[in-house]
Amino acid sequence: MSGVGKTYLSTLLRRHDWFHYSGDYRIGTRYLDEQILDLIKQQAMQAPFLRELLRNDWIYIRNNIKVDNLGPVLSFVGKLGNPELGGVPLEEFVRRQAEYRKGEIAAMRDVPEFIRKAREIYGYNHFINDVGGSLCELDEPGIVELLAEHSLILYIQATNAEEEDMLIRRAQSDPKPLYYRPEFLQEQLVIYLAEKGLSYAAEIEPDDFTRWVFPRLFRSRIPRYQAIAQPHGYTVTSAEVAQVRDETDFLALLETAIARTEA
Repeated sequence: MSGVGKTYLSTLLRRHDWFHYSGDYRIGTRYLDEQILDLIKQQAMQAPFLRELLRNDWIYIRNNIKVDNLGPVLSFVGKLGNPELGGVPLEEFVRRQAEYRKGEIAAMRDVPEFIRKAREIYGYNHFINDVGGSLCELDEPGIVELLAEHSLILYIQATNAEEEDMLIRRAQSDPKPLYYRPEFLQEQLVIYLAEKGLSYAAEIEPDDFTRWVFPRLFRSRIPRYQAIAQPHGYTVTSAEVAQVRDETDFLALLETAIARTEA
């Protein structure tokens, strides 16, 4: 999940001549690029001044997604709720969730080819796949096995219950768009509407739902992460990751994780 140290490690290793493959960056620049641009243009066309400029090709819009700033991807996913409060209607939200899932599956299938490109074209001997926390939600046959075949899967586990609570509070303080398994979303939506006395998703305050659902999403993912790590990878804690300061520390951490699993 966000906050445990995935991107921290990826950014650190990038400075040590590792190829940093960001799943969300690949999704945004390859698999959702056109849909993100269409969404932006749709919003821009609502302003008469911008509509005239766009219709006459006097201006153009392009994505400026960066590995360290994936704002356009998050904006596309959006938050479920009242459109007047910045939310996305349920039917459209479900559609975007499905498109994001397809993009993430495709981006993970690209990993072996990017490992080859990183080595043969760019001269990188090392590769790190900064995969999104929603990998465990994809339920796509063969994806985890493909990653395990071509890379070492490292599960960064929250160190203890106190740290889990801290991660949840941090996410709730700045709620961001998230991917939900369809079954999980429908189940939680029913509970939320009943608790809040609402009849329709269009009545939802987007940030309130995102804050409410995050702890439930967090805890639902833990057994899914464990199910990936136990047969296919290795586990370290976020406290151990926080101690990593350079490539040497990272490799030592990998050795510790491997030895711990094989003991």
